[in-house]
Amino acid sequence: MTPEMQTRPVELLLVEDNPGDVRLTIEALKEGRVINNLIVVKDGQEAIAVLRRQGQYAKAARPDLILLDLNLPRKGGLEVLAEIKEDPDLKPIPVVVLTTSQAAQDVLRAYELHANCYIVKPVDLDQFMSVVQAIKSFWLGVVLLPPRCEQPSAKPADSRKIPRTRHAPEWQAGRTGPEAGSK
Repeated sequence: MTPEMQTRPVELLLVEDNPGDVRLTIEALKEGRVINNLIVVKDGQEAIAVLRRQGQYAKAARPDLILLDLNLPRKGGLEVLAEIKEDPDLKPIPVVVLTTSQAAQDVLRAYELHANCYIVKPVDLDQFMSVVQAIKSFWLGVVLLPPRCEQPSAKPADSRKIPRTRHAPEWQAGRTGPEAGSK
């Protein structure tokens, strides 16, 4: 975890319509030393409103990580995932699909839409808690999350050039292939 991540709260967006799963997720996230802020929304339209900072979510922080159920009212999780990954400002946010669906077509479609991982919710309470704690441990303790950009990124004048940021590793700065690691 970077020093920046250790000193600022981790912003999480939980998109889940089942109150029981929301409660269990909150309990599992409370355990441990990771400081996090959690926004919980019950449907896909609300999730997009948070991400685009619309309406009551105008002052919402951009999430560092999204936990997304697929079976949602008003706008399904796969639709939400597609919108996130089609938007250049939202695309870098990791999306963990956390759902009851074991359907092969849902798994395949989620990965085609660039989900970062697909986890089937266990039915057993203890196993559910363990899964959420494993997500927290991995995504908030091991993984280096992308830097949070509070303002939409400016589009470069020359679309062939990728602007450098102080956080971008060499491969994000337009260098690819084996030579990317050497100067």
